[in-house]
Amino acid sequence: MRMIGASWLDRLGRLGRLCACVAMAVLPVAANAAEEDPWESFNRPIFRFNDTLDTYALKPVAKGYQAVTPQFLEDGVHNVFRNIGDVGNLANDLLQGKVHDAGVDGSRLIFNTTFGLLGFFDVASEMGLQRNDEDFGQTLGAWGLGSGPYLVIPLLGPSTVRDAGAKIPDGYLGPYPYIDHVPTRNVTRAVNVIDTRASLLSAEKMMTGDKYIFIRNAYLQNREFRVKDGEVVDDF
Repeated sequence: MRMIGASWLDRLGRLGRLCACVAMAVLPVAANAAEEDPWESFNRPIFRFNDTLDTYALKPVAKGYQAVTPQFLEDGVHNVFRNIGDVGNLANDLLQGKVHDAGVDGSRLIFNTTFGLLGFFDVASEMGLQRNDEDFGQTLGAWGLGSGPYLVIPLLGPSTVRDAGAKIPDGYLGPYPYIDHVPTRNVTRAVNVIDTRASLLSAEKMMTGDKYIFIRNAYLQNREFRVKDGEVVDDF
C-alpha cells in the first residue's frame, strides 16, 4: 500500500510539474494576445456579422464573378485597380522617404497607364518594375506610431486603431471622392470589392482552427512585416 501510495504521489508530482511547464509556456502567449486584442469581446460579434455577410452575400457573388468572367478579363480588371492603387503607393513612398521605391511606383504608374491601356495590362512588371505595397498606416508606422489594439471594423474587416484612422487619408488617394456621377462611383466601388474578394478565394484553403484568431494573427503579422519592410522574425 505504501508503494502504491508513493507511486501515485510520484505521478501527481510529475503531473504538477508538467502543468507548471505548460502554464509557463501558455501564459506569455495569452498575455501577448490580450495585449494585442484587448477588445476581443467587441471584435468577435463584429467579426461574426462580417463573416455571415460574406458567407451569404459577398462570397457567392465573388464565386459567380470568377466563374463567368474569362481569366484575361478578370486579370485585366484586377490590374486596373492595382494601377489606381499605385497612386497611393507613390504618395506613401514619398512620405516615408523611399526615393527608389517612389521612382519604381511612379514609373509603373506612367507605363501601365499609357502602354498598358489604363493599367489593363501590367507591362511594368514585364519590364522588371516590381510593385510596392504601401499605405498611410504603414507610413504612420514608419514614423514610429504604434499600431494600437486590434480592431474589427463593420464591413471593412480586420484593422488596428492606427490603420483604421489611416483609411481616411488613403481614401482621398483613391478615385471615389473625385467621381461625381453617383451610379458610376457605386458600380466602380462594387466591382473593386468583388474583384478583391474573388482574389482571396484561393487563400481560404490555408485557414485552420479558430477563424477569428487565424485572421487576426495573419493580419497583425502581415502588417508588422510590411511596416518593417520584412525585417521581422516571421513565426506565423
